Amino acid sequence: MMRDLAIQLIREFKGNNYLFGNGCIKELGKHTAPLGKRVSIVALSLGKTWAKPVHDAVLKSIQNAGLTLAGEMINGAAPNAPYEDVFRICSEIKKQKPDVVVSVGAGSSIDATKAAIAYSVLSDKYPDLNDYFGMGYITKMLQETNRKLIPMVVVQVTSGSAAHLTKYANVTDMKLQQKMLIIDDAVTPPKALFDYTFSTSQPKDLTLDGSFDGISHCLEVFMGIPQDKFEKAKEICLTGIELIVNNVKKVIANPSDLTARETIGLGTDLGGYAIMTGGTSGAHLNSFSLTDILTHGRAVALMNPYYVVFFSTAIETRLRMIADIYKRAGYLKENTSSLKGRELGMAIAKAMMSLSKEIGFPTTLSEVKGFKDEHVARCLSAAKMPAMESKLKNMPVAMTADHVDEYMGTILRASMTGNLEIIKSI
Repeated sequence: MMRDLAIQLIREFKGNNYLFGNGCIKELGKHTAPLGKRVSIVALSLGKTWAKPVHDAVLKSIQNAGLTLAGEMINGAAPNAPYEDVFRICSEIKKQKPDVVVSVGAGSSIDATKAAIAYSVLSDKYPDLNDYFGMGYITKMLQETNRKLIPMVVVQVTSGSAAHLTKYANVTDMKLQQKMLIIDDAVTPPKALFDYTFSTSQPKDLTLDGSFDGISHCLEVFMGIPQDKFEKAKEICLTGIELIVNNVKKVIANPSDLTARETIGLGTDLGGYAIMTGGTSGAHLNSFSLTDILTHGRAVALMNPYYVVFFSTAIETRLRMIADIYKRAGYLKENTSSLKGRELGMAIAKAMMSLSKEIGFPTTLSEVKGFKDEHVARCLSAAKMPAMESKLKNMPVAMTADHVDEYMGTILRASMTGNLEIIKSI
């Protein structure tokens, strides 16, 4: 059974450091206690009605375990984790001087807390937050200063980014409207918890955004993972994609369906396992430059079909496995056995778009309110930044900064109109 396989894989991934399942919030205090007794809590949406039961359950579990609050709960971050929220959370952590930080929230708030903890420990020596972006820079700073990060326990409240399980933290320079990326094992939370019952109260749009982010994590890793890691990644990624594709409409139809909520949660957690095995690529890279007009989930859902076409001639065998999932789910009607390379990629792209249209997501940039040509220019410029180099390297078709304008340019132009034919292959 696919659900049982997903649970097995996640336990293999995180062992006893991750508690997941309905009602597991009661164990938070015991889960946290080995890391420290004095606790700072960074919690999303303080004062909001929907979040109060979550916050109350967190406080009760912390107090029942005999832990001490280092101060009042700190409000989490806004969507896309603005720099300003990182600095604010950092300042509060410095004042409270905790042994351990518990972050309660979704992807952006968790990411901001990761960055804030790192900045709180290192800012006296490294005051420019921009120096933290890219791969492994925080670890290098910690080694140079002989310091350690304050340990972090994450209470995830929504299926999506899997920020509670990974080494990634995305934060946004709101002046430039550009999301920046930390990739560092040092920011991987040592312990995490996800009580799926919390996700029943989340808005429909948040559920959809998170679900498609999970698909994107699995898909992008699956397409680009090196062959020597492929067999393990295949099991993780295909299981995650199928769980989400087959259940996303069920959870929208009945938001209180705990079985569907669990299934989506397992699928997106496998997305977290996937990106700790491999890495995301083109769609994620472009999404970082579209933060002012699209949520992350919608951005990657929109861009990935176009990258499937771009990659198709290089990964035909892998794409047949993706085609099977969308065919079983009813989104791919063609007989794919006779399709090869680019034709196969285009059929899968259209199937992915069909699912997006069915749940109300845009499939072209021209449909998106506020889209301008400058967004394409921003995407191309960001793709050449050294801090984003890993995304180009993760592509199954080799691309360097020198290729960006010629080849990524055609992908972005295709995404403006939906014309897959104009995508230029390397």
